[in-house]
Amino acid sequence: MPTPAEALHLILAAMPPLPPVSAPLADSLGLALAADVYSAATVPPFTNSAMDGYAVQAADLDAASAERPVRLRVLGDLAAGGVSYHVLHPGSALRIMTGAALPEGADAVVPVEDTTRGEDADGDWVELGRPIRRGIHIRLAGEDLQQGQLLVKAGQGLRPGDLGVLAAAGIPAVSVYPRARVAVLTTGDELVDVSEEPGPGRIRDANIHAVCAQVRACGAIPVPYARVPDDREALMHTLKLALEADVVLTTGGISVGDYDHMKAMLEELGARRAFWKVAQKPGGPLGFWRLGTKPIFGIPGNPVAAMLMVEEYVRPALRKRMGFAKLHRPVVEARLEDGWSGRVGDGRTTFLRVVAVKEGGGYCARLTGPQGSAILSSMLSANALAVIPAGVDQVAPGGPVLLRLTEEAEDH
Repeated sequence: MPTPAEALHLILAAMPPLPPVSAPLADSLGLALAADVYSAATVPPFTNSAMDGYAVQAADLDAASAERPVRLRVLGDLAAGGVSYHVLHPGSALRIMTGAALPEGADAVVPVEDTTRGEDADGDWVELGRPIRRGIHIRLAGEDLQQGQLLVKAGQGLRPGDLGVLAAAGIPAVSVYPRARVAVLTTGDELVDVSEEPGPGRIRDANIHAVCAQVRACGAIPVPYARVPDDREALMHTLKLALEADVVLTTGGISVGDYDHMKAMLEELGARRAFWKVAQKPGGPLGFWRLGTKPIFGIPGNPVAAMLMVEEYVRPALRKRMGFAKLHRPVVEARLEDGWSGRVGDGRTTFLRVVAVKEGGGYCARLTGPQGSAILSSMLSANALAVIPAGVDQVAPGGPVLLRLTEEAEDH
C-alpha cells in the first residue's frame, strides 16, 4: 500500500499535459500557457502626454512664479490619436490631451489646472505660474514594454492583468493547454437526486455536486453522468461512455463489497492498475488506473473522503494535465489549538479538516469538529488540511502541525 506521497508520485507520472491549442485572448482566462510569450511591440509606441494640459519646453518656465507668470503662445490643440506637425520653439506651447503624441521640441507637460488661458490680438496664449521639471507628465516610448521582452512564462495561468498586457503588446492569440474534460460518475443503489425525498435506506447524492464543483474550481470541465445503480451491465455501459473524456473519476463501487464492480470492470476493459488503497485516513480506498493514456480515478463514496481525495490527488493531477507549472497548495506551519489524539501505532497519514487563521507572523488552527469520513458538515468552515504523519498518534494542544491551505486564511 503506497503512502500518500508515493501515490501522488505515481499519479503525476501518468499525467502528461493535453496537446496545446491556439486560443484568442478572450477565451484564455485561467488557462496555462504552453510556451513563453514575448512582447511583439514597444509600449507605448511613441512618447506621449500623461495629462491633459500643455506641451512645453521646461526651460521656458525656469523664472516663472505666481507673481510673475510666464506667457507662452499656443500653437494649437492636439487630441489623443491625432498627430501634430507643429515644432515647439522657445516661447511656444501646444494644448495636448492625455495619450497624444508629444510634439517635436517639447520636453514636459503642464497640467491644465495649473494654467490660465487667454487671447489677444496676436492669438491664443497660456500663462504658467511656476517652474516645472524636464520630463514631467510624459510617458516615454517603450517605458512600459520593449519589443522582445518576456511577458509571461509557460505554465502560468493567465490572469486578467496578463491578458491586458498581452493585448497591449500586440498578441491576439496564445498557445495554451485546454481545460480537461472530466467524466464524473457516482454509483450506488442508495443514492437519489438532491430534489428527491429519500425513501427508507436512501440518501441524497452529495458527491456529484461537491466533486463537480471541485473539478470546476481547479479550472477543468466536469461532465457529470446520471447516477449509476450497483448493476454491472448499467455500470459498464456508463463507464464506456465516460471514457470519451480526458479523465474519468468515479465515486463508490471500488471497495470489497459484493456490489462493488468497478475494479473488476476496469481491468476487464484492459485498464492497468497503478495502485489500490493508500495508507491514509480518511479515504484509504483510492484506486488509480490507466486505459491506454486515459487516467481513471476510483475514489471512495463517503462524502468527506471523496472530497479529500479530489483535493489531494485529483486536483494536482488535473492541473498537470492542463499544463500548470504550480500544482500544489501552499504549505505552512501552524499551532493546532485544540490538539488531536489518534490510534496508537496507526501507520497511516491522517488529514484533519481545520480552520486556519493568521496570527502575528504565523498561523494557528482548530479542528472543524468531529472528523469522521461521513461528516460532510465538517467541510463548511474548513479552509485547510492539517497533515499528521504516519506513526504520530497525538498532537498536544498548541502543538505544531503542517497545513495545506485550501483557501486564503484570514487574519485573526
